[in-house]
Amino acid sequence: MASNKKILVIDDDKKLCGLLQDYLSKFDYKVITSTNPENGLDLVAKESPDLVILDVMMPGKDGFEVCKEIRKESSVPVIMLTARGEVTDRIVGLELGADDYLPKPFEPRELVARIQTILRRSTAPVTKEKVEFGELVVDFQRQTAELNGVDLDLTTAEFEILSLFIKKSGKVLNRDNILENLKGIEWDVFNRSIDVLISRLRQKLKDDPKNPRFIKTIWGSGYKFIGDE
Repeated sequence: MASNKKILVIDDDKKLCGLLQDYLSKFDYKVITSTNPENGLDLVAKESPDLVILDVMMPGKDGFEVCKEIRKESSVPVIMLTARGEVTDRIVGLELGADDYLPKPFEPRELVARIQTILRRSTAPVTKEKVEFGELVVDFQRQTAELNGVDLDLTTAEFEILSLFIKKSGKVLNRDNILENLKGIEWDVFNRSIDVLISRLRQKLKDDPKNPRFIKTIWGSGYKFIGDE
């Protein structure tokens, strides 16, 4: 069961908002909706949802702009919806901090599966509560990471992949390895989604790919976590 997790749907399609509210409620989710992007941003702050479902194609302020605004204040998981479903859109969404991407039309049950997986990952138990790699402190219990005492505001996907690197520290992980461990997100091994996610994580870690402290690129093979605990 969903344990009454709160989901915010931001989509200008009133009919879809109503359908999602009815359908997701059957899985014990508390669903609030907004057909206005600005109002949706206000609800993110006021309601503190556990997950946001965000449409890309909206008048006035599109989903990419809304996602960017959300990420300035919150690391809440975001699933983006689009009628276009283009790889370019997907990469832009990931670069802005989205956790997953679902093209319209979609099967409601698939959306539920994505939601369940993301929420399960964000609350998954770990054997070790906190690890330190110099100025980088990763708190698995709170699902946070700090660099020099400053919270990095990692998204669920960013924290998930950082956790994976730490758990597999010293081992080279290629895209297949990463995909296997990030099940539930429909990454495409043939596009740049994984690379985009790692690039975004590196930016937050202030990790120079040419002189890395944490994530090293092994050309032709993949990536390796090299931080010293």
